Order: sequence, then structure tokens, then C-alpha cells
Amino acid sequence: MDVPNETMESTPTHIRAIKDITFGSIAGIVSKVFEHPFDLTKVRLQAQVLDSSARFSGPIDCLSKTWKNEGVAGLYRGLPAPIVGAMVENASLFLSYREFQHVIRRVTHQPDSQKLPLHQLAIAAAGAGAITSFLLTPIELVKCKMQVQMLVSPLTTSSIPQALPGPIAVLTSALRDSGFRGLWLGHTGTLIRETGGTAAWFATKEYVASLLLARRAKITHLSANTHEDPTVLLPWESALSGACAGAAFNLALFPADTVKSAMQTAQELRPQLDVGVGAGSGVVSQKYFPPSFLGTFAEMYKAQGIRGLYAGCGITVARSIPSSAIIFLIFDGLSKRFG
Repeated sequence: MDVPNETMESTPTHIRAIKDITFGSIAGIVSKVFEHPFDLTKVRLQAQVLDSSARFSGPIDCLSKTWKNEGVAGLYRGLPAPIVGAMVENASLFLSYREFQHVIRRVTHQPDSQKLPLHQLAIAAAGAGAITSFLLTPIELVKCKMQVQMLVSPLTTSSIPQALPGPIAVLTSALRDSGFRGLWLGHTGTLIRETGGTAAWFATKEYVASLLLARRAKITHLSANTHEDPTVLLPWESALSGACAGAAFNLALFPADTVKSAMQTAQELRPQLDVGVGAGSGVVSQKYFPPSFLGTFAEMYKAQGIRGLYAGCGITVARSIPSSAIIFLIFDGLSKRFG
């Protein structure tokens, strides 16, 4: 976040918090609309790792089949939940990241005007990711369940239902099946991904940004005709450093996200059968037993090895590069304009 230190010091804490939440929410909404079809593809590829036969041969096959059988609505299935998730995630990340930096400065007795070293910025980012994971897991649970709704039945036009449960219905169903605690199914994976991934995300962004600023400062020193502030990122510099950060986030701990997606879609795609109440009743009903993180990890590794744990990684990294560039371009731009 490249807001001049004197501006940060003169802005009241509650105003800075409101701006972080607002700017982060706006950046999250724009990036999520752009990336949602690719995120849907990732989740569907991750969800089929434990299936006996794959529905899709790869990301292009998944995108084309989704377009053919479900249209534009299918590519954006479950979008309301990710929109809310993107607002919550980015607002929480940027706000928590700044606040953790303040905590580190107080503990280490560093002035607010001093930029923290990279390893301390990574620690602040990891703390922000850990907090965000608790807010994000229920939202991602609803999103993932909605994104695989069409996979429960064969993907043929004749079998497409006229109406599918919306986010509220999916949330209510999850509460009924697993209780309030069940909303945090897959949280271990989200915690690992957000803690390590966010540390890589912000640290990479800060590092690349520092290189770009140093490069421009050197050029500015050699040129007397420039009016650019060498301490504030230009739009293309924000986008480039953000793009590098997006790749780092997803490459860091991608298998944790794969396991999380498999856990959150297991009830829809791999329901377990149980004999109904009453001895000898002969009634078979579907009963859901939430999987464990380590158990799901072991099953996925046994089924497809490392390749299965990285299902959908290619398209995820490909979409995260422009998506993360958009997030930082918007956040840094709004911070510069209204900070």
C-alpha cells in the first residue's frame, strides 16, 4: 500500500480503516467479476479428483462444456457468494495488514514513518490472512457448493433443472445438515492458504514495488524534466507488482486450496449412504459425514498423486495474475486519489 507516510500519519485511525474497507471492497468486486468463470473452472477440476471418472479433461474442456451446456449463466454460477467473499476478503486483508504493521511497530519500537523490513511485512500479512480465513470459509463453502450444482446430474441439456438453490438456500441447507460449526468445513485448508498465501502476496508486491520505485528514482535522478513522485507507484507499477503477487499467492500453498474445495463439495458429489432409522427398516437415506483435512489430503494423493493436488493450478495462476493486478491498481489508485 503506497500511501505517503505523512498522509498516513495525518489521517485518523477510524478514517483510514473506513478507506481500507471501502477501497478493498471495490477492488475485490471488480476483480471477482473478471475472474469468476476461471475460479468456477478451478473448483470443478478440484472437485473431480476423487471421482472414479473425470468429467473434464482439463480447464479448456471444462470451460467449453460449461458454456455449451449452461451458457453465460453457468460461467457465473454462484457469483453472489464470491462477490460478498471478495468484498470481505480484500477489505479484511488490507485493513488487517495495516493494523498488524502498527502492532509490529509498537512491539519493536519503530516509528510510524519508517517502512518495515520485508520479513516483518510478511509477518503482518500472514496475520491478516489468518484473520481473513475465519471470515472467508463460510462464504467459500456456499460458493463451492453452488459451483458444482450442475455436476450432480449429467451435463446434458435435457437434465438441466429449471431452478437451482440460491446462496441463501445453500447456506440454510448447510446449517441444517451440519449445524453452525459445519459452515467452517474446510477451514484448515483456507487457513493454510490465506496465511501463507497472503504473506507471499503482500511480500511479493512490496518487494517488486520497491524494485520499481528504486529503478524510477535512479531514472529521475538522471533526468531533470520529470515531475513524478519517486515514492509513489505509477499505475502500471502497481499493476505489475500486483500481477507478480497474484502468481506468488497461488503457487505458495495451492494443494491446501484443492483439499478445501474437495471437502466443501464432497456432500454434493460423493454423498455417503446410510441405513435409515429403525432396525430392519431397509430404508436407505443419504447421510453426510464431514471429511477431515488430512483424510481428504491422503485420499487425493492416493488417487492422483501430486498432479491431483495441483488440479486447476494452471488456470488459477493464469487468472490470478491479471486479477491481482486489477486489485492493486484499483486499491493503490484510490488510496493515492482519496488517501
